[in-house]
Amino acid sequence: MPEIFIPFWGEPSLLFEAVESVRAQTDPDWRLTVVDDCYPDDSVGAWFAALDDDRVTYLVNETNLGITDNYRRCLELATDEWMVFLGCDDLMRPSYLATVRAAIATAPEGVDIVQPGVEVVDETSTVVDPLVDRVKRRLFAPRLDGPRVLGGEELAVSLLRGNWTYWPSLAFRTEAVRRHDFLDGLPLVQDLALMVDMALSGSRMLVLPDVVFAYRRHSASASSATVDDGGRFAGERTYFEIAAERCAAHGWTRASRAARVHAASRLYAASRLPQAVTGRAWGAVRTLGRHAFGR
Repeated sequence: MPEIFIPFWGEPSLLFEAVESVRAQTDPDWRLTVVDDCYPDDSVGAWFAALDDDRVTYLVNETNLGITDNYRRCLELATDEWMVFLGCDDLMRPSYLATVRAAIATAPEGVDIVQPGVEVVDETSTVVDPLVDRVKRRLFAPRLDGPRVLGGEELAVSLLRGNWTYWPSLAFRTEAVRRHDFLDGLPLVQDLALMVDMALSGSRMLVLPDVVFAYRRHSASASSATVDDGGRFAGERTYFEIAAERCAAHGWTRASRAARVHAASRLYAASRLPQAVTGRAWGAVRTLGRHAFGR
């Protein structure tokens, strides 16, 4: 454990790099399942057919499910106690599994999520430090001088102020995830929604300082493609209203307030306004402005 899943739709060469990063783990005791959501490229199946590693399973969905339902498919297939939804363009550093497995073995009771340390890479796998990640790290991520456990309203407030986690790097206790469901229609905030729901039900997160994962940030990603037209923020605004209501119903007033303020999301929208104005993308300007400065 943990069992690794890659829900795939994207650039095949980056998928192959992600798979090879798993195969390069110092801990060889792992299983990887790639769930291809009908990506239209025959080279993908051919590459896996030629791969001589019985720890790797390659499956193709009968029909295209979309992002959210492909995550559900991965969860349905999981058989181990812990699992990872590895991004199809992200990279595990060689000590990822060994580090996470050791942390799980000694984790306090109630820990259902493990967040290891993460660095960011670009399209060429070069380590970079974009503004959005500097802001995450300096303003919203918890301060660490060693492993730290977050839970309850403290965890929810931290995530809703600014989601500083990196979804593809997270290890989850499988049964804890199965107690919830992914939100339909909001694929770019389903990670935050799941973690807040888990916090509401008593799950805790173990945060590690060890940098053992590389998260790829590039212009072709689904999240980046919806930033400049403002589409991402419309979805986020919808989710924060849902989160505020759920936290309020649970008696978590600070978390409900953090959801209504959604500070990091507003800051990000405001940072994109100058580019939208320069490009005369007035629809995006309205969407970004409403999200950044509206009630």
